Order: sequence, then C-alpha cells, then structure tokens
Amino acid sequence: MIKHLFVFGLMLNLGCNTSKESQKTEDTASFLNFSKNSLDYHSTPKDAKDRSGLMFSDQGAWFAYGQPKESKASIGFSGPFLMTQQNGVWLSVSFMGATIKVDDTFEPLTTESSHSYASHLENYYSSKRLSIQDLLVFKNGHTALVQTKIKNTGDKTIHVELLWENTPILIDGISLSQKDHTITVNSTKTNAKGYLTFPKDIKIELVDSLQYKAKNVLTLKPNESKEIIVAQTFIFPEYSWDEEKQGIANVSFDSVFSARKSEKNGQLKSIIENRKPEFMDDKYAEVLAKSHLTLQNNWRIPAGELTQEGLFPSYHYIGFHGFWAWDSWKHAVGLSYYDLDLAKNQMRAMFDFQSDDGFIVDCVFRDTTIEAHNYRDTKPPLSAWAVAKIYEKDKDVEFVKELYPKLKKYHQWWYAKRDHDQDGLCEYGSTDGTVIAAKWESGMDNAIRFDHSKILKNGEGAYSLDQESVDLNAYLYAEKLYLSELAEVINKLEDAKFYKNEAEILKDKIQQQFYDPEDGWFYDTTIDGKTFIKGEGSEGWTALWANAATQEQANAVKLKMMDPEKFYTKVPFQTMSADHEKFNPLKGYWRGPNWLDQAYFGVEGLRNYGFYTEANQATTQIIDGANGVLGKGPAIRENYHPITGEGLNAQNFSWSAAHLIMLLQND
Repeated sequence: MIKHLFVFGLMLNLGCNTSKESQKTEDTASFLNFSKNSLDYHSTPKDAKDRSGLMFSDQGAWFAYGQPKESKASIGFSGPFLMTQQNGVWLSVSFMGATIKVDDTFEPLTTESSHSYASHLENYYSSKRLSIQDLLVFKNGHTALVQTKIKNTGDKTIHVELLWENTPILIDGISLSQKDHTITVNSTKTNAKGYLTFPKDIKIELVDSLQYKAKNVLTLKPNESKEIIVAQTFIFPEYSWDEEKQGIANVSFDSVFSARKSEKNGQLKSIIENRKPEFMDDKYAEVLAKSHLTLQNNWRIPAGELTQEGLFPSYHYIGFHGFWAWDSWKHAVGLSYYDLDLAKNQMRAMFDFQSDDGFIVDCVFRDTTIEAHNYRDTKPPLSAWAVAKIYEKDKDVEFVKELYPKLKKYHQWWYAKRDHDQDGLCEYGSTDGTVIAAKWESGMDNAIRFDHSKILKNGEGAYSLDQESVDLNAYLYAEKLYLSELAEVINKLEDAKFYKNEAEILKDKIQQQFYDPEDGWFYDTTIDGKTFIKGEGSEGWTALWANAATQEQANAVKLKMMDPEKFYTKVPFQTMSADHEKFNPLKGYWRGPNWLDQAYFGVEGLRNYGFYTEANQATTQIIDGANGVLGKGPAIRENYHPITGEGLNAQNFSWSAAHLIMLLQND
C-alpha cells in the first residue's frame, strides 16, 4: 500500500490592474450559453460534511466551490470543498471572504446577480458607490483563479479597503501559523500542508491558530476600476509546487479565462451539433450542457493510488469518491464525443490495476487508508465496447494497440474463472466466495433474479453463482465482435476471425437457452440451462442491445418494453416490470428504479432491430419524465422513480449524464 501526502496552497497575486472600464470578455460562446445556470451552485454549508448543495470544479481539480445562498455583507465564494481528505469536507464556509470599507466606513453591499457556466462562476455586487464583479475560473487541476473588479461608480475619489478573513474552520485538527507573508494551514487528519501567501504590501495578522486577517488599500478615482487576482491552489506531491507558484506568478487571468471559455464552447459545440435530427429543440441542447457539466464536476486528475485521470460516479455522495470499472467504461463512451484524451485516460485508469490473470478490480481509490480497493469482484465486460467507441472518433491505432492485449486478457479471464461447467456460458461470481460480492459483480446488486442464488467454487479465488446470466453473456457476445473489429485494426487477422467465429457460436446459445418463447422474454437460467429464473427485468433486452437476438425474439421483447403496465412507464425501461409483486422503486435500488444506462441499452436495442419510432418516442419520454433532467438548476440523479419521475439516490451521477449524451448523439 502506498501512502501519499498532498499539499495545498492558496496564493494571492494582488496586482491591481487599473483601467477606466472593466475589460469586456469576448462574446464568442454561443454554445457555452446553453450551460448558463445549468446547475444551481448556491449553497452555504452548515458544517464540514454538508452536501445539501452542489459544487463547481473543473480541470480535474480535487476541490470545488459554491456560490453564497443569500445576500451578505461580504464578497467571495463558498468553500472550498476539499476532496483531498476525509472523502470530502468543507474547509470553511468562505476561506477567502472579503468585506469592504470606503473612506473608513463599512460599505453595505447588495448581491445583484450570480451566474454559472461550464467555464466559470460569476457574482455581481453593488453599493451606493461601487460595482463589483467576482469571477472564478480554474487555471488547471491545481489552481483556481478569482478575479475581483472593483469600480468607483460615484463622482468623488475614494479610498477602498479590502478586508479578508476566513470564516470559522469547519474541520477538526486544523491550525494556522504565520511566517513572513504566508499563512500555513496544518492538519492532524492528513499529511497536508496549506499555504496562503500575500504580496509584501498586504498587511497580515494571525488572530489565533484558526483565524487570519489581511488588508489591502486601493484609491479609486470616479469611474475608475481596479482588478485583484486571487489564486487558490491545492496540489499533491506528485506535482511540483515550485513550478505551480511560478505559473501563478506569470499568469494572465484574461488569457486563462478566454482559453477556458473557448475550451468549453468547443466541447459543447461537439455534442450539441451532433444531436440526432429528432432532438434539435434547444431543451435537448440544455440537457447535453447539464450532462457535460455533471461529468466535469466529477473529473479528477491522478493523485495517490489513482494513476490516471478519470471521473467519480458522484462527488456528492461520500461513498463514490473513487473509480469503478463499468462506470469508467460508460463514462469513457460519453466522454468520447467531446474529450478523447480524458476518455482514453478513463479507460487506462482501471486497466492500470489489471492482475496478471486478466482480472479487473471493481473499484479503486486515491487513499486506501480511507477506503480499500475492492478486489472481491469485477464488473460486467463493457470495456471493449468503450475502446471501440473511442476508436470510431479519431481512428487512433496506437491506442488500440495499447489496450487490445489488456482487453483480450480480460475477456479470457471470464472463461477461465467464471464458467463453472465449461459450457461457454459465463456466470457472475466473486473472488472471495461470497454471494454478496457475486451480486455486486453483476452491477445490479439486489436484482430479483439473484434472490435465491448460491455460490459454487470454480478454483482457488474463483467462484460463480449457480446461474447463467443473459446480460453477462450478451455483453461477452458484443465484446467478441468488438475484439474482432479491434483486432482487424491492428492487423491481428487470426484473432479477428477467431472472435467472430466464437461470437456466432455464443449468439446461438443465447437465443436458444435464455429466451422463453412462451413469455417472449430473455431470462437468466439455472446453471444447467434447463430452468428460467423468472421475473422480467432490464437484463431481458441486453440481447437486443448486443444484436444477439433474432428479429422474431426482438419483436416479442419490444411488445413488453412498450407496454405501459410493464416497462413503458413515465420514465421508461426501468430495471424490472412495474406489474411484478416485488417492484419497489423507493426501497429497491435495482428492483424498480430507472437507471439510465439500462434505459439506454433498451433504446439502442430497439434501434438495432429497426424500431426507430419507438426508440425516439422512448428517448423523449425518458428525458421528459425524469424530474430535473430538463430545465435549469437541479442535478442529474443516480436513478429515477419510473412511475412518478422522482430523482432517487445520489445527485450529480456520472453514468446517468454519460448515457443522456449517448441517447441524443447521432452515430
């Protein structure tokens, strides 16, 4: 186990750039405008662990900010919220808040407005004599820049004092110390160090071990404005703090701001212009902008034991501060439409942990002293699908060469460790012999098909459930075809032929063993293949997604999918039929809620068999029915109540956002 430290610094670069008017930023962000106020970041944390509000971050940073919920006498942003320790805590309600005096008298301020974009946050304040603009933008994964523009709107020259101080520290074990013009933040909870560095002309006072104050005095003539640039940095020891400080010293806020807006505008342009023709209404562009921003806020650069950048399932939920296998592969497909580098690194993130026998760990974390990696199980094999989708976008043969041997090894692992009776059909299982970990391996933890499952030993560290699952084998069928395609790309023609032939054999087995012609549905079976494990669930259409069903079978499955009493609910294509006695979306997790990955597989399954009208109709109903997907403000949720549309469980859920992007893309 590798222990690691992180260092965070907050450095103020208080150069006052004088101008008669605040410089206007270029209005070239026509696609960026779809992200305006897409998510509501207004929150004032009540304590260190308060996750009632949403947080903004960018560039893979391990820290985030909010916008103050109510008007107050000070300016600044909420936070920072640190994901660098304790699975996410607020350091302070406002670690860099500032009040203002004009001619020795505190100036009452009014919050005029505040807005958010994918590129930045902005707050506007005013008083009788001042107008103030605060912009926050991320320079990179270590540093956020805050530009404060103060303008004298009166007709007399005034002296303005900016008075910074932190609101109370919310984390136990923190102490502040001072040396010269630097405040150091010490913590007993981690091996972290913090630095708050002011220019020499700023007066600093350490009030006590948890409180600092700082002051700067400006003189403003009528209609004159001055800019103050604040750099707040959180940096891990894998990176150079000296280099980051140098970068901050030479930074141009306007250049960073322009670059960030251009970057986000370009990314949004990619996915908004690539919509299916049926979804050209602006409301769908806003869905894509919200989805893009959801993925952005969950993005983390490499740190600790995480060797690659990638996405959390949700920064908002304390248990999701890591990378999961099939989550990562779904994220990568969504990312491939606008950020191929990040998509590729998200794939590498899990394969960096691949075992010698091909096994891929279920989930990994930055700091294993907080949470250990889970080697008890893996997740469904969707990795070759993700690599193939990435390759479609840029035809990067070198990436295929890099990943193909790992994909092949992982595919072979399933047949070596998860085919109990060696009949060419695999089972979900575990490495530790527990049924619970075997259920986790399916990704559909408490689905009703596993209610009576038992565990079987295949070998040392290899166990299977006593049932063969239709979704697993449909995924493996699709994976064989993707492996065949990728093998052709890198001229491994014998591999390509081998996997194509294997796919044909597996396709016949899926059609014959898992399909019940009386019910018109695909089910899991007992391990001998003789008995269906009844209970209509979303696994029933994975054969359609994989193109493993006959047209006749697809026709029958489609009828049930489009039945309002079963799967065509307010939010269609949920995890189990609404008419089943165990259907319980509020208490069922995988026993009724609509997970958007499963809904996506259903929609794509319909498309694969020519049911385009139904697929488009279902896409519209999913987006319209899932509360908060449309419109500004609310977060995209982990899953949804299929009857009421209520958002359930974690907010800001990455694979939900990724699959919304996939649902709307024209490919």
